[in-house]
Amino acid sequence: MTECDVEEAVPVSPFSLIIFGGAGDLSRRKLFPTLFNAFSSGEFPQTFSIAAYGRQELDDGQFRSLVRQSIEEECPDHRADDLDSFLSRLYFLYGHFEKAEGYDRLATLIESFPDAEQLLYYLAVPEASYETIINQIAASSLPTEAGRVKIIIEKPFGKDLSGARRLNILVASAFREEQIFRMDHYLGKETVQNISFFRFANGIFEPIWNRNGIDSVQITVGEDIGIGHRGGFYERTGAIRDIFQNHLLQLLALVAMEPPTDFHAERVRDEKIKVLRSLRPVSVDEVADCSVVGQYAAGSIAGKKVPGYREEDRVDSASVVPTFFAAKVYIDSWRWAGVPFYLRTGKRFPVKGTEIILQFKQPPLKLFRDDCNPLEPSFLRIVIQPEEMIDLHIGVKYPEAANMLYPVDLRFSYRETFGTRAIPPYRRLILDAMRGDASLFVRQDDVEASWSFTDPFVSYWESRDSIPFYPAGTWGPGEAHDLIEREGRHWIEPLGVK
Repeated sequence: MTECDVEEAVPVSPFSLIIFGGAGDLSRRKLFPTLFNAFSSGEFPQTFSIAAYGRQELDDGQFRSLVRQSIEEECPDHRADDLDSFLSRLYFLYGHFEKAEGYDRLATLIESFPDAEQLLYYLAVPEASYETIINQIAASSLPTEAGRVKIIIEKPFGKDLSGARRLNILVASAFREEQIFRMDHYLGKETVQNISFFRFANGIFEPIWNRNGIDSVQITVGEDIGIGHRGGFYERTGAIRDIFQNHLLQLLALVAMEPPTDFHAERVRDEKIKVLRSLRPVSVDEVADCSVVGQYAAGSIAGKKVPGYREEDRVDSASVVPTFFAAKVYIDSWRWAGVPFYLRTGKRFPVKGTEIILQFKQPPLKLFRDDCNPLEPSFLRIVIQPEEMIDLHIGVKYPEAANMLYPVDLRFSYRETFGTRAIPPYRRLILDAMRGDASLFVRQDDVEASWSFTDPFVSYWESRDSIPFYPAGTWGPGEAHDLIEREGRHWIEPLGVK
């Protein structure tokens, strides 16, 4: 493919971006370095303005100094003139989220921005502040009209089904669905986007991407880090709400969905919701038979000792909040009937890795049972992080050996093939929102369907007064291995390639 064969992205129209919580940790650590990289790469229009609204008593100069420090730490190879130009478009407005007068001052500031064709509100705040901010936006003189105004909301979208419904009703009271961009940053990762292209553009895989060719599917979202300084958040959330309800179920939906008629946002999201609605319901009484929780204890990772979860800051010393969760689920559809999906997430694993494993069925041939060494299952490995790649794991005959099978991997690496790392997910998603492309964002019915499936797991495990432990630096509690091994399978661990 030549350079001229690559379709250019739709340009971003002149914009004003308002970040609620713009001086907070998420904004300084993630958003502003992301926005700067998009600007310095030429993806922003000539005309744009970014205003942060928050409770810190800062003026524009003090705020720009904070952002400069963050960008210099996160983007060490930046050009000084690019940074100066970017910072000159930044503004800060002090105000309390619950007080109306700050929103009126914000409306006046927005009116002073020249020639903005679109206005985006970004809620970089804890979910507890969503209701206050959205109600104040709706009651103030701030613009909310469809066609020009958009709102970006970070996960979590509620803490259960009833909470998700309340949030959806709240946002819908001020904005139309096409204005709402619910962000799950996992969907912005290049390999996640590549799942659909890999499936539907390559005729070799789609004919066997079903119950006839696939024995089982494993999806792992694992981290080698602990909770850090997020103890308060994690005590209220846990692994099921934090990862299973969103990241894991979104990945499952992309792997399992039927081909959309086109890649328009609504067509893709229509197919994903069909998968979520086809998940076999699990009652509270059935949860213990098909899922496992755990919590990391003290251990070591890469030779370094690390504390247990109960020893982390802002964590109850007797906490039973899960940092590990695994479940076996089924999709009751023609394509996937009888195929188990094993979903797993955990903190303090030996390595960081998010991977999808599609294990193919074994050939029903006596040929390989009697005359060869044990035949490993073939599988397709889709690596989402830490480095994007796709592996096809197969068996071949070992040279000069009589009937000896040897496992090999056929590998595609995004970085090695294209000479660069993929665009970071936050950058991709923010640019998509600016372009009005909602394909990689989560729709209202999607959120509610995933919570409807998740609630029984949360209800059951939160009612327990004890929890299994696993040493940091391992792959979870022993019960997680029993979950899959009792059916003759085993977990295929992430590569952890960096």
